[in-house]
Amino acid sequence: RTRAGMLRQVSDFSDFSRGDRLQELLCQGEEPSHVQSSPDGQHLLVLQKRRPPPLPRVVAFQRHGIGGADLERNWQRHQPALVGLLFLQSPTMLGTWVLALVWEHGRTEVWHFVVAVGWQLLQTVELCQGARARVVSVCNQGTSLMWCEERPPLDAHLDMSKCAFRFCVCTRALEVGEQGVRLGALSIVLHNSPEYQVLASPQHVFLVPTASFTTTSKFLLIWHPEKAKLTITAPSAGFIHSKALHSSSDSDFRKLLLGSVGLLSGLAPLDIHTSAVSNSGGLLLVSTKGDVNMVEPDGTQRHIIDLQGGSLAQGSPVRLKTFGNILACVLAGVLYLIDQKSGRLVEKKILSMKEVHFLESPGEEDSIQLLSQTGIYSLSFSRPEDSSKPEPFLVEMVFEEACRYYQRRSLSSSKLTVEKLKKGGAFQAPVALAAILQHSLCQKQKPAQGLQDTYAKLLSTMSLELQSYMSLELLKTCVVCAPESEVESYCEKLVEQEVSRVLHSDVDKDNLVYLNSIFASFPKAAWKAIRSCLQLQQNGDGLLVARATPEVWKKVLGGPQQEEVGQNGVVPLFELICTSFLRFKPKWLPGFVELTQQYVSVSWTYSSKEGPEGRVPLYKRALGVLARKNKRSEADDEMELELLLCSKRPKAVLQALHLLIHLKRWQRVVEVAEKFSKLSLLLNKEIFTTLLAEFAQHRELDPYLDRLWPLCPADLTASEILTVVLQHLPHSEEDPVPFSSEGDQLTVGLLKPLLQRVVQRPCVQDEMYLDALQSPTFPPPTPPREL
Repeated sequence: RTRAGMLRQVSDFSDFSRGDRLQELLCQGEEPSHVQSSPDGQHLLVLQKRRPPPLPRVVAFQRHGIGGADLERNWQRHQPALVGLLFLQSPTMLGTWVLALVWEHGRTEVWHFVVAVGWQLLQTVELCQGARARVVSVCNQGTSLMWCEERPPLDAHLDMSKCAFRFCVCTRALEVGEQGVRLGALSIVLHNSPEYQVLASPQHVFLVPTASFTTTSKFLLIWHPEKAKLTITAPSAGFIHSKALHSSSDSDFRKLLLGSVGLLSGLAPLDIHTSAVSNSGGLLLVSTKGDVNMVEPDGTQRHIIDLQGGSLAQGSPVRLKTFGNILACVLAGVLYLIDQKSGRLVEKKILSMKEVHFLESPGEEDSIQLLSQTGIYSLSFSRPEDSSKPEPFLVEMVFEEACRYYQRRSLSSSKLTVEKLKKGGAFQAPVALAAILQHSLCQKQKPAQGLQDTYAKLLSTMSLELQSYMSLELLKTCVVCAPESEVESYCEKLVEQEVSRVLHSDVDKDNLVYLNSIFASFPKAAWKAIRSCLQLQQNGDGLLVARATPEVWKKVLGGPQQEEVGQNGVVPLFELICTSFLRFKPKWLPGFVELTQQYVSVSWTYSSKEGPEGRVPLYKRALGVLARKNKRSEADDEMELELLLCSKRPKAVLQALHLLIHLKRWQRVVEVAEKFSKLSLLLNKEIFTTLLAEFAQHRELDPYLDRLWPLCPADLTASEILTVVLQHLPHSEEDPVPFSSEGDQLTVGLLKPLLQRVVQRPCVQDEMYLDALQSPTFPPPTPPREL
C-alpha cells in the first residue's frame, strides 16, 4: 500500500530573489488569497486582494540565477481588481509560456519572462466587447480563454437583484507567437445566465453556480469545446441532459433548461464548500459536511470519502490538489492523503503550519510540495519495504473484510487490526486466502507451484471461484473500454453478476446499501438481473413461476428489514424487487407476492418471528411500495386490490371487498365473494353478512341475487338474516306507506328466496340424530341367548 514519508523542507526562500520580501508577504496578517507556481517551477506568484492596508497586489518571485526585472502590480479599491492569473503555453515555441493577468474590466496584460532581462509586457488586449462588462471568473484551456462576465442592464435604476440572469459565458483564443499576441474572435457559449465560476480541465470546462437561486443552484454545467455541447448534471441525480449548441439561439440559458425544468425543480440544492479540478479531468467537490465527491466529464458522480463528521464553516479554507492517484486535502490544519480510485485514506498528518498552499510538482507524481510561511516542504510517497512483491489491492481487502467479520463475532472489547490479523496467527482462513490470491494473481509461474500443500489443495477447490473473479474483472475492463453502443449490454452483464454474487453471500447492511445503489443507478439492468436470479417466467396458463433455490429466497425475504436499516433511503431487498416490478412489469407483482407467501408457508411456521411474516405481512410491504409512488392512477387502485386478494388473508380479503363496494364494482364484488367464501366458514359468514347489509340498503345487487343466496352460511338462521336486514335498512324521513311508488325499496319478494332456502334447510340438531332416527327398529332387538 502507498505510504507517505516525513515532511522535508526543500526551500527556506533563500534560493529566491527577494526571498526576505516573499517571507514578509506571507507572514503579514492577511493571508494570501492565491499562490501559484509557473509551469517550470522557477517562479512564484503571490496574489493578495482581501483588504487594505496594504493595497491589493500581485507579486512575482523567481529563483536565483535567472534574475532580471521584477513584476509587482497593485491597485486601489475603487479600481478594477485582478480576476485571474493564467499561464498560457505558446503553440509556436515548444516549452515556452506567458503569463496573462486578467482584470475585472476585461483588460488582459500578457507578460513574458526573459532570463537575465526579467519580466516584459508583451501586449495588452481587451477580452470583452462591451465597455460596461465586468469579468467575474476566468480560466484557460490551452490557448483558449473562457470567462463569465456580467453585463449590467442599460437602465441603471433597475434593481440588480431582479436581474439575476445578466451574465454571459464567453470564449476566445489568445495565441502568442513570434509576431506578438493574437486575439481570436469572441464566441458566446451561454447568455442570459446566472453567475458561474469557470474551472478548466484539459478537455472540458466546469461551470459551478456561485449564487443560491432556487432553480439554478441545483445543478452544474459542463462545456465540451470539441463537440460544442453543454451537459447538465446534478450531484443528487447524476447526468440530466446534454445539448449541442448549433446556433446562437441554442446558447440561451432559459432555452437550455426548457426541457428539464420539471426534473430540476425536484432536486436538492447544491452543497458546495470548495471545488477544484483533478489531474484526471474530473471536478472535485467538498460539501459543507466534509463529503468529497468527484463529478466526471460525462456528468456522472462518484463518492470518494467523508473527511469529518462536523460541518465546515463558510470562511474556513479547504485546499485540494491531486498528485497522480493521490488526492491531497488540507482541512483545519490536517493533511489528508486519499487514494482517488478506492477512496481509501492513505495517511492523515497533523500540520504545525498555520496556512499552507499546494504547489505544482513538474514531472513528479510521487511527491507533494507545500508552501508555508517558513518555506517550501516536500512529502514523498513510498512503497512498503517488500515493494518488490507488492500485495494486490484484493489481498488487502481480504484482511480488512476478515477484521470486520471477526470483530462482529468477538466478545473482546479490544479492536482487531489488519496488522494483528497478519501477525497473530490465530485466524488462518484470511492468511490462506491471501496467499492463494497473491500467488494466483501476481505470480507468473503456474498456480500449482510455490504454494504449501494445504494451500495447493485449496487452490484446486477454489479454481472455479477464481475463474469467476477473473472473468468479472475482464468484464469491468470491457465496460470501461467499450464504445458507447456496447456499454449498455456490458453493464447489464456486470449488474447481473454483481446481483447474483450478493444474493449468494450474506445480505448484511453493507451489501444491502450496495444493492440499493445498483438498483438506483441501473434500474433496467437490475430488473433483468433479478429476473434471471429468481428464474421468473410465465407458464402455459399465464401464471408466474419461479425456480429460485431456497437459499436465494431466504436472501430475498430474510435480509435486514426496514427497522434495522433505518430511514436513510435504503430499503430492504424485497421492497427493491417490488419497486422493479412496479416499474417494468406491474402485472407480475401480485403473482410475485403470492410466490413469496408460498415459500414462506413452507420454510417458516405461521407464527415464527424469524420469518418475514412474523414482522410485517408481505402483502402490506408490497402495498407500502405502491403507496410511495408519486402519482396515483386507476391502475394503482387495481394493483392494490390484487395485492390484497393475493394474500388470501381474511382481513385483506374483506378490505378488498369493501374497496370494491366503495367503487361500486358489483360484478367484481360477487366474483370475489364466490371465490373466497370457500376458504373458511368464518370468512364466508363475514362476506355474506357484508353483502346482505349492502343488499338491504340499495338495489345494486338485485341482478346477482341468484349467485349471492347460495353463499349463505349453513349456520345462519332466518331470524339472524332479518336482524341484519333491519339494522341496515335506510332511514326514511317521510311516514311509511303500505305501497311505495319508488322502485328502490326492499320488498319481501326480494328476500323470500333466501328465507325459503334457510327454512327448508335441515336443522343442525336433526342432522346430529339422523342416523338414529332412520334406524329400522328402535331400540335394537335383544340378541338370542345360548341354551
